[in-house]
Amino acid sequence: MVRAWIADVRPLYEEKCYRSYYEALPDFRKKKADALRTVEMKAQSAGVWALWERIRAVHGLSEDSAFNLSHSGTYVMCAAELGGRRERVGCDLEKIGELRENIAARFFCREEYEDILNEESGEAKTELFYRYWVLKESFMKATGKGMALPADAFCIRMGEPPVLIRQPEEFPEQYYYAEFKIKGLPYRMAVCSTDQEIDERLHTELKL
Repeated sequence: MVRAWIADVRPLYEEKCYRSYYEALPDFRKKKADALRTVEMKAQSAGVWALWERIRAVHGLSEDSAFNLSHSGTYVMCAAELGGRRERVGCDLEKIGELRENIAARFFCREEYEDILNEESGEAKTELFYRYWVLKESFMKATGKGMALPADAFCIRMGEPPVLIRQPEEFPEQYYYAEFKIKGLPYRMAVCSTDQEIDERLHTELKL
């Protein structure tokens, strides 16, 4: 099973709290955090790794377990495969902002872009854009290629759950999706995995 968690990293904006998390980071994550410019970015970097380490400890996962990380705004996200299987796992978290129609026109596949345009209101267009955004990035991350995989190299059809209707030949496996949204929070989240069993509940009980 693949399960996803999110956590609020605003406590790490306070220097003493941040330093306590920073000191627990492995050296390569410290270097990554050190290269970031803002308090917010540093908190995301340290916080998302702390979330993964907490999950790994609670569920007895090995260091080579399949997992993926994401962050946006004041939240961080981790998705992990809990059964020790070597599945592909990707996740994405994005704070909803303005509609980026130019991004959809340039990088999404034609069917996805037209689906967005067909929405009647600007709010509905924006909501659908960010749904596609996190679904596409979660697949790109699940493949291991990330942004090196063109966003129009595959196509998603919305449904419950969404499905891939076209995918790159180099990734022929069956992929599955789960979407998440928390009432009152302006974020969209998605998980993509070759593991068909994705927990439909977004877990928030693990606090940083």
